[in-house]
Amino acid sequence: MNKTWWKEAVIYQIYPRSFMDSNGDGIGDIKGITSRLDYLKYLGVDVLWLSPIYQSPNDDNGYDISDYQAIMDEFGTMEDFDEMLLEAHKRGLRVVMDLVVNHTSDEHKWFMESRKSKDNEYRDYYIWREGKDAQTPPNNWGSCFSGSAWQYDEQTAMYYLHLFSKKQPDLNWDNETVRKEVFDMMTWWCDKGIDGFRMDVISMISKTKEMPDGPVTEFYGDYSPYCIHGPNVHRYLKEMNEKVLSKYDIMTVGETPGVTTEEAKKYAGEDSNELNMVFQFEHVDNHGKYGKWDDKKWQLTKLKNIFTRWQTELYGQAWNSLFWDNHDQPRAVSRFGDDRPEFREVSAKMLATCLHMMQGSPYIYQGEELGMTNYPFQKPEEFRDIESVNAYQEWCLSGEVSHEEFWPCIIARSRDNARTPVQWDASDQAGFTTGTPWIAVNPNYTEINAKAETADPNSVFHYYKKLIALRKENPIMVYGKYEPLMEDSEELFVYTRTLDDQKLLTVCNFTDQEIAFTIPEEFVGKSCLIANMENDYGKKEITLRPYEAFVLI
Repeated sequence: MNKTWWKEAVIYQIYPRSFMDSNGDGIGDIKGITSRLDYLKYLGVDVLWLSPIYQSPNDDNGYDISDYQAIMDEFGTMEDFDEMLLEAHKRGLRVVMDLVVNHTSDEHKWFMESRKSKDNEYRDYYIWREGKDAQTPPNNWGSCFSGSAWQYDEQTAMYYLHLFSKKQPDLNWDNETVRKEVFDMMTWWCDKGIDGFRMDVISMISKTKEMPDGPVTEFYGDYSPYCIHGPNVHRYLKEMNEKVLSKYDIMTVGETPGVTTEEAKKYAGEDSNELNMVFQFEHVDNHGKYGKWDDKKWQLTKLKNIFTRWQTELYGQAWNSLFWDNHDQPRAVSRFGDDRPEFREVSAKMLATCLHMMQGSPYIYQGEELGMTNYPFQKPEEFRDIESVNAYQEWCLSGEVSHEEFWPCIIARSRDNARTPVQWDASDQAGFTTGTPWIAVNPNYTEINAKAETADPNSVFHYYKKLIALRKENPIMVYGKYEPLMEDSEELFVYTRTLDDQKLLTVCNFTDQEIAFTIPEEFVGKSCLIANMENDYGKKEITLRPYEAFVLI
């Protein structure tokens, strides 16, 4: 297995709109990020991944880009970005940009030209189709954000494809000029000195020429057989690697919905010449009766099975990304742990132990290191996320399901849970802004905030700090081979890692109950690398308290 800096790195995701506001307008910005770099350096992370900061009308909070080489006005200027990049590099922090090239904004100059006429030189930059008739889209596909994936455009009496919002038309990657435009833009950013790209829904850039109706799920047809891992996706990524990525010492991670372990080896294999690693979403895709909108917890054996398959089947062949949450997922401690006051801290530490001891590059989403929780939404008007707003309309306002039945599901899964402002201190608005925040601050900020936790050596923050430091000192945490134990247990997540003649044992109690545990013979008397509680781990028989976690080596 090749050893590289990005395999050994810990990555911290910043959602700029909610990270830190420097000018009191209620919106996080680039100068706000710069002002908190010392905090991130103190935490010990290596790489900062920024969600999009490009010029955007903000239909999907910056994932609808109107100019890839300009900064969103609300976030500041290119000079602000250059200063932030310089200051990050001074502290040994690398900066990875979000690359959103499956689609642009409908306000991008390419699309504004494309829609003017059928013979416009930009027409083929996007995917246009005739309808089945004057009132019927080309097929039955539904978009990720509710409604049809096709939008009728009166100027040319044709439909354009948008797998996300109607303000996010999909680019036509089969057009060689489109690919050149994208590669030139990426080169421009690399020459500016950035350290890599996280590539938004990159597994969706290649579509089949034929676009038949998809099998109907919920309200619309499923586009995935025709738009995910499409016919040319690997050819286009190899071309991207040849033209851009291979020329720089950067980190690349692809967001690849629908990816399998076999497909991941093509995207991120040691010798695939495409990407460094991928994000897979099996462990966060436990769909229920309303699709993704479900408030049920994972069955632990199923969750372990998913992690184990990715750990074992990619070992030595491709690289794992490790995460519990991100800007598109609810808060980790509320979803996988237990955010009740008596269990929040210990379960947050348990989840961190479980993830950071696995093989792959760990990602920390802003506020995760503080044990931030889901927001206590009371009414739909509090949502800001287009996906949540549209889903409530599609399910509830249509009469499909009652508010009472749907509400627990949407508040459990809403992306807005992750997008409330970072809780910096106990002052007004959690120290995030001196103004009115664009989305409400979680009311528990007086108890959960960075100022209190950095001052408390037993906090969730310091536990994350210790895990990150241990990773730098123990190559086994990075490169060791994973092996599951107690696979049938619904209470304990137990596994070993082995590197040369060294071996470690990770044990995590995922319940609020006491569980008896027998230390495997080869680990009896071994030293404790890290634990979220005090216990006598030298004994053979121990009782694990609720959400207890420890590592022996």
